[in-house]
Amino acid sequence: MLRIAALLLALVPLLGVVWIFLYGSPTTVDGLFLILILLAISGILGATGLYGIYKSRQSGATVATSAPSPHGGLVQRGRVESVTFYEAEVGRPNKSLVTLAGADQQFRLLLLEGDVRNALPVGQQVEFTYRKDKDNGSNVLGNVRYA
Repeated sequence: MLRIAALLLALVPLLGVVWIFLYGSPTTVDGLFLILILLAISGILGATGLYGIYKSRQSGATVATSAPSPHGGLVQRGRVESVTFYEAEVGRPNKSLVTLAGADQQFRLLLLEGDVRNALPVGQQVEFTYRKDKDNGSNVLGNVRYA
């Protein structure tokens, strides 16, 4: 939806350029600079919208990154690129954002509950199982195997 909105918003500055040609003076310095600014805005919004559409079509063709485990969880495999720990406010679980690089050199982000910096060391090739917590819907780390 935002991609389509960006493409529609890219048309508004183009209407301004048409208005300058019809009712303004495009040959003055003010007119030329205003046209350049409006074209730049239109180009940025249009490129953003088109890139978003391109990425959404490209990501729709990829295979799922998680495979079910025979033990009832989901399995992730890859090299740990980074683990960022975030402390939550009182009463909420802390979170860790894990970045994995797969064999296809595509990065995957996974949000896990708790501090998993020691369980998933950066640079290690790992295979781990995680499950969805029924209470709050977050991912909980299960079994970790290092390659």
